Amino acid sequence: MATLATATRPAHTELQPDLSDANLARITALLAATAQEHDRAGTFPRANFDLLAREGLIGLTVDPSHGGAGAGFVDALRVLGAVAKGEPSTALILFMTYAFHAAPEKTTRWPADVYARLAGDAVAGRGLIGTFRVEPELGTPVRGGLPKTIARRTAEGWAITGEKIYSTGSTGLDWFAVWARTEGENPQVGLFLVAPDSPGIAIVEEWDHLGMRATVSHKVVFTDTPTPAAWAVDLRAPADWAPAPGEPNTQILWNALAIGTIYDGVARAARDWLATYLNERAPANLGASLATLPRVQEKFGEIEALLHTNQVLIGNAARAADDGRVPSSVEANLIKHTANANAIRAVEIALELTGNPGISRRNPLERHYRDVLCSRIHSPQADTVLVAAGRAALAQAGAAS
Repeated sequence: MATLATATRPAHTELQPDLSDANLARITALLAATAQEHDRAGTFPRANFDLLAREGLIGLTVDPSHGGAGAGFVDALRVLGAVAKGEPSTALILFMTYAFHAAPEKTTRWPADVYARLAGDAVAGRGLIGTFRVEPELGTPVRGGLPKTIARRTAEGWAITGEKIYSTGSTGLDWFAVWARTEGENPQVGLFLVAPDSPGIAIVEEWDHLGMRATVSHKVVFTDTPTPAAWAVDLRAPADWAPAPGEPNTQILWNALAIGTIYDGVARAARDWLATYLNERAPANLGASLATLPRVQEKFGEIEALLHTNQVLIGNAARAADDGRVPSSVEANLIKHTANANAIRAVEIALELTGNPGISRRNPLERHYRDVLCSRIHSPQADTVLVAAGRAALAQAGAAS
């Protein structure tokens, strides 16, 4: 049987990954085989990314002009869903790289040579990048405010000082994209690329959460960390970062659909385990498997309805976006909110049907439940999503009356 270490594929002269259902299912199975190990140890899943690199999947959303596959929403989400079904922390780290290379800013605002380097890294199977935005005092920038992390001008470029928490992928990334502000009374805010092996970086290994433990989302402390002048890749006035209300925004859509897809993948893994359990479990007093009971079939059908709803919501939005019809930010975040709630409910039903075996650490359902609950913490969170949706709907109704 293939393992993560032995799974290989023919070398390609250009990035043409195999996105067939059969190959994605194979990848899911390989990642699932070590998912419990990474959950228990809280370790960065390096072998998983070695596998994805051999499959040509790291640079999936890099434009063909840079040697990438140029995948849009539909194909990228299929990959993320398959990866998440196997090991969701890997999918969350991978998503950051996918969204990064799909962002329009990379060609309209970035220095061309700097972006070309990052794109080349990703196509070569490296180049994992994560944006570090959250801080102990600020929290998430989605709720407003300037970062405390400072970028100070130096003779060679910039020096970065500050702390970032919930830094997904911290110990395994190839690039850090640090959200910081410049010095002075009228600061600019934006992204500064930092090499992880730069001086003045300390990773405080404090990530010890309910689930998604292999994301290694530790605190990263920068102390006069140097970075070249050209690596201040996108600086703007703070107000220029605010998306226009109601306007389509592909970065918001990437976040919404990818987060929804990843936790839907967790729920699908739980569903598959549950199906096997219900078919194999045959209590002596019943004389047949639990899967034959109408009440069990009804509840399993409820799971199917929840996951089907996710498939339709996410799939329709992805296809529309690939066709140039990007849903509004309010619509995108409602899809994320609904998909995550459906995923949580699906796993809760699985627990209701299994009882004690479902929460035993011998079975993966316990891990799936812990992981799927983490969907609630991703920005924008439920209150922000629902307030925005309610405000928009009330304003529309008021304008029509």
